[in-house]
Amino acid sequence: MLSPAPEEPLLLAELKPGRPHQFDWKSSCETWSVAFSPDGSWFAWSQGHCIVKLIPWPLEEQFIPKGFESKSRSSKNDPKGRGSPKEKTLDCGQIVWGLAFSPWPCPPTRKLWARLHPQVPDVSCLILATGLNDGQIKIWEVQTGLLLLNLSGHQDVVRDLSFTPSGSLILVSASRDKTLRIWDLNKHGKQIQVLSGHLQWVYCCSISPDCSMLCSAAGEKSVFLWSMRSYTLIRKLEGHQSSVVSCDFSPDSALLVTASYDTSVIMWDPYTGERLRSLHHTQLDPAMDDSDVHMSSLRSVCFSPEGLYLATVADDRLLRIWALELKAPIAFAPMTNGLCCTFFPHGGVIATGTRDGHVQFWTAPRVLSSLKHLCRKALRSFLTTYQVLALPIPKKMKEFLTYRTF
Repeated sequence: MLSPAPEEPLLLAELKPGRPHQFDWKSSCETWSVAFSPDGSWFAWSQGHCIVKLIPWPLEEQFIPKGFESKSRSSKNDPKGRGSPKEKTLDCGQIVWGLAFSPWPCPPTRKLWARLHPQVPDVSCLILATGLNDGQIKIWEVQTGLLLLNLSGHQDVVRDLSFTPSGSLILVSASRDKTLRIWDLNKHGKQIQVLSGHLQWVYCCSISPDCSMLCSAAGEKSVFLWSMRSYTLIRKLEGHQSSVVSCDFSPDSALLVTASYDTSVIMWDPYTGERLRSLHHTQLDPAMDDSDVHMSSLRSVCFSPEGLYLATVADDRLLRIWALELKAPIAFAPMTNGLCCTFFPHGGVIATGTRDGHVQFWTAPRVLSSLKHLCRKALRSFLTTYQVLALPIPKKMKEFLTYRTF
């Protein structure tokens, strides 16, 4: 169930980069990407100037206001018993655009592979992929900060990265060279597929939690849906009036959201291609000219871990939180020059990155999901829309299970 009157997001902490003298501080300082590890034990921050910070989570107490302290770090975040994890600085040598953590913990099959192929770098650990300005992708071991692999193939900026949630260590990269590439890190980072078809820079890629679909968004009005089994195009989703720049699947893979410079978020059924709902970003400040669409251009959209909320960042200096079944935002927070956002995997916190290289942590709605929603989420994690529609159940139940009750 949803809270009747959610509180406005509160700023928990803000991290700011130092200002190294060897860099021109006015260039390349943007935080294009932020990410939490799937188990919530690490936070990665591309803080500009070719640097990525790996920060153990929860944050140290000096960063958190009184009353919001998290429980102290326990040994479960350090399975090898080497003491508390330490913050690490990764010097990537190029501007960092995309970040992605591998799934965690790792399946035993990977350890078997490592024993059978000792010449291949050990990737049976939590790893971080970084997409760089020169088209390279660097793969790092999180616990040690060591560079494991360097993947080459893209001819331009690697804008986004996404691992398959299943733990198979398949990595998808999206680039300004208008392609997506599929890499198998279990095979020394072998490139196994190139996906072509976009006519503009590819801004974003997202793999569905059931690992069946890949969504890619480029500087075009349509988004592409690909099969992760055959690496072929399933369909194009058309409905936006300007470039699509961000996309995300719901935790049960039943919904897809896309955000565009046209100031709207569209919610889709990825299985049928049906457009279910549009969320429009309008100016809140009467002093602003509502005709200036670019003021509300979207930068980022993401689902909350339980699948009941969305967060969006737009150029009108607002972080918005939306409830799934409502057409207007339920909460706002003022932020300057926002570029990206992501939820903490266990809920309760949203991280945002800015053009100034800062990262901010905000309170997010904590919700006790209804039994109905939990059942829907469980069923939709393995049933497609077509399979639900074929069930011998009442029409209203089908509408609920397929998110047609908005």
